[in-house]
Amino acid sequence: MKLGMVIDLDRCIGCRTCAVVCKGHNSQPPGMWWNRVFTPGSPEHQLPVAQNGEVEMSFLPVSCQMCANAPCEKVCPVGATYTDDRGRVLVDYERCIGCRYCMAACPYGVRQFNWEDQQKAKAKAGYMPGYDYGYPFEYRDQNGRLVYKPDRPKGIVEKCTFCVQYTDKGQSPVCVQACPAGARFFGDLDDPRSEVSRLVRQRQALRLKEELGTKPKVFYLPPAGPRK
Repeated sequence: MKLGMVIDLDRCIGCRTCAVVCKGHNSQPPGMWWNRVFTPGSPEHQLPVAQNGEVEMSFLPVSCQMCANAPCEKVCPVGATYTDDRGRVLVDYERCIGCRYCMAACPYGVRQFNWEDQQKAKAKAGYMPGYDYGYPFEYRDQNGRLVYKPDRPKGIVEKCTFCVQYTDKGQSPVCVQACPAGARFFGDLDDPRSEVSRLVRQRQALRLKEELGTKPKVFYLPPAGPRK
């Protein structure tokens, strides 16, 4: 099995629901976003761009690309970043030493570092005392490696996990479940009958920075054209 995601850029409306629901369910600290949505060519999100005398706008969601040839995994000196048997690139929170080599190696800029204790960060951001959100339990993979913790330790790197705490139970990542435009699809890329495999075959799917040889497992279906 090789889990992957397909994002239909023709359907994406740039609402950032994926980013918000991802942050909430995965208990991301203030200021951290595993999922981001950009407006290509624009300095601000949802600000149209002038092209050839017309105003146009498109959107590009970006999170961990779950590379099959992951540079972040190669440079990790302690084996904290690894690929599991379902193709998910994960971080073992108990093994990460915070060297940030993986952040330097990632060509997509999707890894983020916890600079301070999560509760202190919440207090600084004005959160109500005792306010907690997200999946409330620690989650370990089948080998006992800690890949999710609601109260994140200071000094570790984190990123999208394809919602490992849910996908291990047969559910889709929350960004897929919550997308109001139905722009995201999730499934087994090794299964030729799966929806993601069919979309990749039939819709000329693209991957970000394919020239680098990272072999992402996140595919994008190109839009018919920018919104005008």
